[in-house]
Amino acid sequence: MEASLQSAWGYLSTQGVDIGLKIVGAIVAWVVGRWLIGIATRAMGAVMERAKKLDITLINYLKSIVSVLLNIVLILALMEMFGVKTTSFAALLAGAGLAIGAAWSGMLGSFAAGIFMQVLRPYNVGDFICAGGTLGTVRELGLFATTVVTPDNTIVVVGNNKIFADNIQNFSTLPYRRVDCVAKIANSVSPIDAIARLKPAIASIANVCSNPPPDIDLLEFTPEGPKLCVRPYTHTDHYWQVYFDTNRKIVEVFTAAGYPVPETPIGPRNRD
Repeated sequence: MEASLQSAWGYLSTQGVDIGLKIVGAIVAWVVGRWLIGIATRAMGAVMERAKKLDITLINYLKSIVSVLLNIVLILALMEMFGVKTTSFAALLAGAGLAIGAAWSGMLGSFAAGIFMQVLRPYNVGDFICAGGTLGTVRELGLFATTVVTPDNTIVVVGNNKIFADNIQNFSTLPYRRVDCVAKIANSVSPIDAIARLKPAIASIANVCSNPPPDIDLLEFTPEGPKLCVRPYTHTDHYWQVYFDTNRKIVEVFTAAGYPVPETPIGPRNRD
């Protein structure tokens, strides 16, 4: 026992300082390396933004790739400081490649889907989309996932493979989209008169497109009265403003016209 303790003490007394210096050096190298990586990626992004030939979506994607690669290089350099041969490490990774690939199949699929989306460009940063079961504005298209801000101001991170494997709706690509509203009138009210009153009122709402003009027509008949479809067009940035203003304008027009409120007809009473 004493021989083992003496052997351990002898090793620490001769190698302890060297190991301690290596640990301190590795910590310093990690901190400085991360700092330099941050500076390098920010500088690269600034240069590409000034070039104005790449949009922000592709710039952020390239910055993510470069950051990951530089961090891998930094980790390998730190391993060299402790005498770990990176060639042996690479051989070990190659031997375990099948297991890693199986375990990370989802992440690798997201990474591949992100590359395809950079090429096909179904959406960009700032677009309002519905993809992967999520509706909102794209904040970032990353290496493995897309970050979306929902209309209720919630951050949702969706895997790129889930988005790429499903339908993608982009509401920002075209210059305008349709706002669907419905107006119900009583059976005693003339649908032609209601349509004539609504057309100029809906067209006067702020941010409603004049071309194409709003679609206002008879939609269907119900026991309470006819239903009118009221469908103005606007840019997706003004969708909810136009939606609420349209409903408000319908109420104002019908109130000013003195239209009665549609009522459900009372059916015949059951006879005893």
